[in-house]
Amino acid sequence: MDRLIGIHAVREALVAGRPIERIVLARGRHGSRFEELVALARQRGVSVRFEDRAQLDRLAGTAEHQGVVALTAAKQAADLEDLIARAASREAGKGFLVLLDGVEDPHNLGAIVRTALAAGADGVVIPERRAAGLTETVARVSAGALAHVPVARVKNLARAMEELKEAGYWLVGLDERAEKNYADVDFTGPVGIILGSEGEGLHELTRKRCDFLVSIPTVGPVRSLNVSVAAGVVLFEVLRQRKKAALPES
Repeated sequence: MDRLIGIHAVREALVAGRPIERIVLARGRHGSRFEELVALARQRGVSVRFEDRAQLDRLAGTAEHQGVVALTAAKQAADLEDLIARAASREAGKGFLVLLDGVEDPHNLGAIVRTALAAGADGVVIPERRAAGLTETVARVSAGALAHVPVARVKNLARAMEELKEAGYWLVGLDERAEKNYADVDFTGPVGIILGSEGEGLHELTRKRCDFLVSIPTVGPVRSLNVSVAAGVVLFEVLRQRKKAALPES
């Protein structure tokens, strides 16, 4: 069984209809958020148990669980083809995917998933090897977004990029060495945003398959941003351009 930890992660999993075996709450905890969680669980037919705080600590593997732990089957990764089809069905010609080239920190992955949902991305693509998995830490950091954003795990990221190109996507890689400003790219068509690992950035094979390499201008001695912060900057530029393009001409 996989674990979901924290009020937001468990609530969003219930809202999304994710299969949950049972929810364990800290005995003695009260409040409107707990009452809402219990009511929602009962609406979904999910068993709710109350345990001592020490038992929740052992079950969660950490003391930072907000008094809420859910046991659930591990999130099943989607297929890349499913993500492409999902994007095509939502709005023709407007596919928007996020590809991660070896992001290993689950906190970064969770933050990026949350940002992807907020920016309107159709899904996230991660490699099977040398990358963070879909753990309870990712679900908790994403504040429930993981329950709503499909994530595809692929054996070969380079091959996945080729499949996206065949499907009509333009691939834009974020690289601090690139001369092109990220805001100078047209993001209004089908696009895949590629973000590199925390230490190495984009691998060479990944860089070569990008249609554009872009950077985020910075001021002072800091040339690179944390990958989850960089994701927020670029993904919301995609959203900004698309919202602007959707406005009627005056």
